[in-house]
Amino acid sequence: MNAYASQTQGSYAGDVFDVDMDFSEASPQPQASPLSFNTQPQPQSSAPLADAPHGGNQRVAAAADYSTAGELAPQSQTGLAPVGSIAEVSVPRIAIHVFAERQDTLNAAERAAQDRRMSRATTQIRVGGVMAAVETYQHEPTPPLIIVECLRDPQGLLQEVDQLAEVCDAGTKVVVIGSTNDIILFRELMRRGVSEYLVAPLQPLQLISAIGGLFNDPAQPFVGRTIAFVGARGGAGASAVAHNTAYAISERIGANTVMVDYDLPFGTAGLDFNQDPLNGVADALGQPDRLDATLLDRMMVRCTDKLSLFAAPATLDADWDISTEAFEEVTNRIRSTAPFVVLDLPHLWSPWMRRTLISADEVVVVATPDLASLRNAKNMIDLIRHSRPNDAPPRLVLNQVGVPGRPEIPAKDFGAALGVHPSLIIPFDAKTFGAAANNGQMVVDAGAKTKAAEAFQTLAQIVTRRELPAAGAKGKAAKPARAAAAKPAAGESKSVIASLFKKR
Repeated sequence: MNAYASQTQGSYAGDVFDVDMDFSEASPQPQASPLSFNTQPQPQSSAPLADAPHGGNQRVAAAADYSTAGELAPQSQTGLAPVGSIAEVSVPRIAIHVFAERQDTLNAAERAAQDRRMSRATTQIRVGGVMAAVETYQHEPTPPLIIVECLRDPQGLLQEVDQLAEVCDAGTKVVVIGSTNDIILFRELMRRGVSEYLVAPLQPLQLISAIGGLFNDPAQPFVGRTIAFVGARGGAGASAVAHNTAYAISERIGANTVMVDYDLPFGTAGLDFNQDPLNGVADALGQPDRLDATLLDRMMVRCTDKLSLFAAPATLDADWDISTEAFEEVTNRIRSTAPFVVLDLPHLWSPWMRRTLISADEVVVVATPDLASLRNAKNMIDLIRHSRPNDAPPRLVLNQVGVPGRPEIPAKDFGAALGVHPSLIIPFDAKTFGAAANNGQMVVDAGAKTKAAEAFQTLAQIVTRRELPAAGAKGKAAKPARAAAAKPAAGESKSVIASLFKKR
């Protein structure tokens, strides 16, 4: 691969593309120093506990300003960093009560409660330590999780924890925040049934990770990473970028990937991959509670050995009035089937679109260098950054750059207006993209030596934070092998137009 500048250039030149290699995922704030011991929660009673009343005032922290993507320091020389485990944390629908004494602990708890990973939980934050919790639960039942802070010495901390144990219901998990980093204290707390011990000061992601670790489902070995692609305006090419990136992830990087087309009436994933537009997504959204691994496998189309497709029906026979909860449930079920799930989102605005963008692990906004795209992209990025204070900003991809005769906003000015450096600039190549679309192929195959194909391979590395397999290295991804249906027989036209009308 060619060497690229760490920042985008001021204007497009020639037939090359620029890339921002500073794409390591980092928290906007420094992480606290790690503990000298590695905690594991003690087994707790499996008896379920009804959620506690959700009354009371919940503290809400104002959104703060965070560094832009261009200011995030790379974690390695290449900028590629392993995916952090925090991205896969998922907190269930539980009630969480926090009793904190320090102001910075209150602030960390407030910001953690606003995080997308905690969106399903109901969090109440109160000023006061362990004794405040003891006083509270003498008159009301305890929630599934209590987080208490105590600034006393180890002996005083143990005494207060013993008093808290007397008012806790069976099945309640307790996380203690203290000021002493002592392995003996930690072991004594674990012996008394405390689920986790953390040392102040805390950062929001540290607290979220601890909560998620207590409620991980042992039957679910992993949770895939969701990458949402959305266009800043119609015709920006977000679907083409999403499809080619998903293909590059599966065939060039060699990772199992699921491509999900959520544009139900007008989705083009079936056409681009030359597959019958089955009602896979529509059927799944109609019965999200019944989805399991077997049913999901039947609904998906296998495009290659490592790429599965959830195609949209692409018909106007229904109004597609589907609830936000259905989209969320289907996405969560699909995440258990592959390490990477690419979401092709339509250019519209609705409650489910907002929820999907905010909850995705990675968001890629695809824009063209014009004023309408600039305005819409800014609105999207501002909303996502405000709603995801503990995540890196969305990625920005400038597509169709260098259209002959068209005045364009320079990439440098475009990124400066948004406060985000474009992660990638893809040159306009009507011949390559047009031929690939009409033949039901990916640009990575149709024009393997073009700058556009190289751009998609680079984007695949950015969003997955994985390197391309070295040439001749063991475990190298197999040569792309499209499904037999995608290869026309000898003497047949390579165009999918005829087959499209034949299907209809």
